Amino acid sequence: MQQKAEDFFDTVQAWTESLLTKRKRRVRIKKEKTRAKSAIRDWIESFIWAICAVLIINQYIFQAYVIPSGSMIDSLLINDRIIVNKLIFGPELLPGLAKLPSPFKPQRDDVIIFENPTYVSRGTAFDVAQRVIFYLTLSLVNIDTDASGETAVHFLIKRAAAVGGDTVKQERGNLLLKFAGEDRWVGETDYNKSIGLKHNISRLVKEAEYPVIEAYAKTNAYSELGLEVPADVQSLAAGINSMQAVDPLYYNEAWIKAMREARPESARFRTQFYRSNAGIYVPPGYVLPLGDNRDNSRDGRYFGAVRADKVLGKGAVIFWPIQRMGVIR
Repeated sequence: MQQKAEDFFDTVQAWTESLLTKRKRRVRIKKEKTRAKSAIRDWIESFIWAICAVLIINQYIFQAYVIPSGSMIDSLLINDRIIVNKLIFGPELLPGLAKLPSPFKPQRDDVIIFENPTYVSRGTAFDVAQRVIFYLTLSLVNIDTDASGETAVHFLIKRAAAVGGDTVKQERGNLLLKFAGEDRWVGETDYNKSIGLKHNISRLVKEAEYPVIEAYAKTNAYSELGLEVPADVQSLAAGINSMQAVDPLYYNEAWIKAMREARPESARFRTQFYRSNAGIYVPPGYVLPLGDNRDNSRDGRYFGAVRADKVLGKGAVIFWPIQRMGVIR
């Protein structure tokens, strides 16, 4: 009888210990799961706060950009990663909205960033959402695309080649400047040397190739007017096929000049010629942004001057690749 009682108590004890052990295990597992969930939640919260901090820094202080094209060669190369100082000219309160005041304005030769004049904005809310999604996905998702599905060209980085009051024009691809209150033209290269500017203006079209462009433009102009093209002009124009690049702006100027010469009585061609020869006037409060790679840059020569208060920042430093790290000049 006593043995049976002892066996019963042993069974009860074993069952109780097993029950308590299972309960402790369940409690421990629950605590570990809670702790894991808490760690994940903490990580997510930290990640979101970090994104918020990056967005604030990018909007108001500094922003990183990747150079997408060769329009600023040799100053900036394709895939250079740069930091832009957004505080200097007064940051926007929110994308596309009013800017904070700043005592500084873009100066001649500054490398500036501004919204592409041909970019079609979908509003501040979209811009904010695009940036949040872009950073939350670690730059893998960009909802700012054009009609073809390609990433929209929202911002441009160029050099402020002229400022308010200046007039500029090109002579065989070389930029000429006429400053406010002066009546003489100064070559950009000579002017830059005189004040100690060290950046290079890259050219794809060689000086010796401009007569070929002129002959090609004259051939097309005469053909459009139904006139006979001189044999020597046709022969020279044939060299266009061997050229690696053509200056489209100069071709247009040469075409207008040929049209005026062929039809001097035409008011239309005369007006176009005088307008082309007069150059581009930069109004006060504006800057004219041009790419340093003059024969491969869609810039102010096409879309005109940009309001200085629309300039969003100034190029500060190249931080990648390491061998190119340094101050942007």
